[in-house]
Amino acid sequence: MSESSDKLIAVSRRQPRERRRRPRPVQKAVPKPVKNQQQATTRGESVAITRLNNNISPPTLPAEGRRPPSKVVMPAAVKPIPKGKMEQPGTVKFKTVRVQKQGKPKIDRRSSRKTRLKPMARTILYSLRLLIVGVGLGAIVGTLLSVLDPANRITSAPASPSQANGQSQTQSNSPVTTPSLYLSQEIIPLKTAVQNLATAEPNLTPGVFMVDLDTGAYVDINSNASFSAASTIKVPILIALFQDVDAGKIRLDEMLTLQQEMIAGGSGTLKSNRVGTQYSALEIATKMITISDNTATNMLISRLGGKEVLNERFRTWGLATTMIRNSLPDLQGTNTTSPRELGNLISMINQGNIVSMRSRDLMLNIMSRTERDHLLPSGLGQGSRAYHKTGDIATMLADAGLIDIPSGKRYIAAVMVQRPNNDPRAEKLISSISAAAYQHFSQSAVTPRTPTNNLPITNFQPPVQPVQPVQPFIQPPVMNPVVPNGMVNNVPMGTYQAPVMTPQYYPPQ
Repeated sequence: MSESSDKLIAVSRRQPRERRRRPRPVQKAVPKPVKNQQQATTRGESVAITRLNNNISPPTLPAEGRRPPSKVVMPAAVKPIPKGKMEQPGTVKFKTVRVQKQGKPKIDRRSSRKTRLKPMARTILYSLRLLIVGVGLGAIVGTLLSVLDPANRITSAPASPSQANGQSQTQSNSPVTTPSLYLSQEIIPLKTAVQNLATAEPNLTPGVFMVDLDTGAYVDINSNASFSAASTIKVPILIALFQDVDAGKIRLDEMLTLQQEMIAGGSGTLKSNRVGTQYSALEIATKMITISDNTATNMLISRLGGKEVLNERFRTWGLATTMIRNSLPDLQGTNTTSPRELGNLISMINQGNIVSMRSRDLMLNIMSRTERDHLLPSGLGQGSRAYHKTGDIATMLADAGLIDIPSGKRYIAAVMVQRPNNDPRAEKLISSISAAAYQHFSQSAVTPRTPTNNLPITNFQPPVQPVQPVQPFIQPPVMNPVVPNGMVNNVPMGTYQAPVMTPQYYPPQ
């Protein structure tokens, strides 16, 4: 065996003893500070001991028998573990991180409040939805009930839209109906009498509409038929004028100028006046009704906006057959209306539903001065008054108005007769129908009327006067009159007689 092998055996035998010894601390060389931390870690010496490869023989031990410390280079990814509390430059500091124990998760109070409010929010949301659905169903049911209400089916004409209570609007695109006449039951005796009069004249076609304003009893004979309006078309034009007066659009003292295109033939006196002459609106309206001036009518039609504007306004009143198609005098009869619509127009004037009370009084005053009184007024008795307007062309004769008779009855009469060319029998028929109506309403009992309060309704309460307590009667003390000496007092004791005063004498003047 060689000498090297003996040394190896000796070293191997002494290894266990060397392992039991505590290794001495080896002082590391202080490396120079480097910029890169990774380089400093790589250059540092490792104190860990790794197992050597069996193929590499151990180094030769020195004479003292101690094994030199092995120097093993650690990989760059492994950081050396610092010893002691000494801080050296280039070393890495470790920070202790406390790990919280896994316990019950924290409950956020805000989120818990939101969670508690969720059922309440759902309740409110469902309530709102039910409310919206209820309002929608209520609107639908209310609309159906209003459409099916038989009270709304009583209109001024069959083709007119349903009428609703309340004030009518003057101009609008949607129809705004006016309150219709109250109709209770038909007057059969008067209707029979009128039919007998019409049967006696087979060449005449009458349309009759009469209403008792006290009871609502009526007579309806072909009242919804469309007739040529002639001058009766001036009644709705008069209403439209005073509507604009009430609205402040026109003043009654406004001056209107006569123009050439407004001059019309037929009745009236303005046609002979000079072009450019000015007249007040009230004078023009008066001439249109009292003498049925056609030129004055054309001036008002132009001032109110023209035929189309007026026709649209008539629609808002609930009128279906009343329409202006041509300027006056309209001898062809293209302008139309019906007895029922004329009766409704007269009722609207009388009740003040479409104009103010002041305008109503002025309109009735103008209509009471109509000069042609050979139709409805001719069948009335003495003391009666008629506020009316006539219409006369070759093919039609008409008269419509409010009749006030001495017995206290007030009724509306509208009679239109279609006739052959200027047949005079139409005039006699209208006069006979008016006389039959006057006789019937004169014999009818007068119904007590409820006084109408035109004062505005306010919430003002008059102050209550406190009741004064009744003072007890205190008898004045009895005073005995003083009698001069020498005179006898015949007045019994306990009573008082006032002295008699001699009246003053005033000589005649």
